[in-house]
Amino acid sequence: MTVELVTGILTDVFFTTMIILLPILGASLIIGIIISIFQAATSIQEMTLTFVPKIVITSIVVILMMPFIAEKLISLTTRLFNQFSTVLK
Repeated sequence: MTVELVTGILTDVFFTTMIILLPILGASLIIGIIISIFQAATSIQEMTLTFVPKIVITSIVVILMMPFIAEKLISLTTRLFNQFSTVLK
């Protein structure tokens, strides 16, 4: 097992993780900014006003992105299993 092979595997895993997480984190960030602007405009400083919508939006995005996430994880797993023959030689 060479350093290049390990680096390639880790790079592939990290990029796949980022591709999966970016839409979820982006939706949470956007809703957080919108709620913060609303709180600043109305002077409402309720903690549940920020927490509950973020959880709801994040859950909705995860449910909607589930086929995309599954496809990415399956392709990553397939690539890793195909590289086992390279590692075992």
